[in-house]
Amino acid sequence: MLKNILKNLSRPKMTMSLKLSLSLGAIAVILLLSSIISIMEYRRMSDYVSNLIASNINCINIAQKIANESDRYNLQLLAIVGEKDPALIPGIDYNSFMDEYSSLKATLTSSDAVARTDSVIYSYSAYMLTSLEFEKVIMNDFIDNREWYFKRLQPRYQRLKSDIEKLNEVIYMQLKENSETFQDGFYRSIIPGVVSVAAGLLLVLLLLVFILIYYIRPLKRMLSGIDDYQTNGRRYSYAFEGDDELVHLNGELTELVEENVELKKRVNRLREEREKLIESSSAAKEL
Repeated sequence: MLKNILKNLSRPKMTMSLKLSLSLGAIAVILLLSSIISIMEYRRMSDYVSNLIASNINCINIAQKIANESDRYNLQLLAIVGEKDPALIPGIDYNSFMDEYSSLKATLTSSDAVARTDSVIYSYSAYMLTSLEFEKVIMNDFIDNREWYFKRLQPRYQRLKSDIEKLNEVIYMQLKENSETFQDGFYRSIIPGVVSVAAGLLLVLLLLVFILIYYIRPLKRMLSGIDDYQTNGRRYSYAFEGDDELVHLNGELTELVEENVELKKRVNRLREEREKLIESSSAAKEL
């Protein structure tokens, strides 16, 4: 007896409210953690891809700026063909171009884009070196100036434009790939949310099964045992393992039914004794 008492004291009891609270708390924690993971993953992917897209747009702007400056410089040279005045030749801001080139190359990620950027710098250098010849050619007559411009300088310029267009195509392809990566990342980032919802539904289903098996079914059997006792006079003998309030309630019902049975037996004995006394008194009167 003492051993059972000590055993019950040493083992903490899991009450019904505690079991349900722990189950619902586990569901809430899983949903909360998965939601936080989903939000963090989406934010990380969004920042990463946004930076890539912004870098691609910046590369497109730099490439377009180089193309515009080259067009402007080329038209300026064409405008002074035949003027025979070296002072009219526009200056070349090669350092500014190299700064833009370095900024462009630093923001590119693929090897193909870097190779295209190198092609642009080579074409630009070749075009600018060829344009420096104009200081000597400009003193010649108009026909020589025109021939030098269209046969020597213009092919360099067309090569530069072609390399810039190819670079833009590569950058646009990167921009498209990054946009697709963003879409894939978006769907990947919502996977934890989907998993959390699925896990939540599964846990709710398991909790429902747990309640049906360990609480609803015992209650139904307890009620069925009480109905059988009241209707058919059968003894209440339902028992199950556990340590919560439901087991305590079943024990109390068992004790009440046993007490009721004992009470009925006493009432029946008293009734029988009373009937015997009545019969004995009736027999004494007859005598």
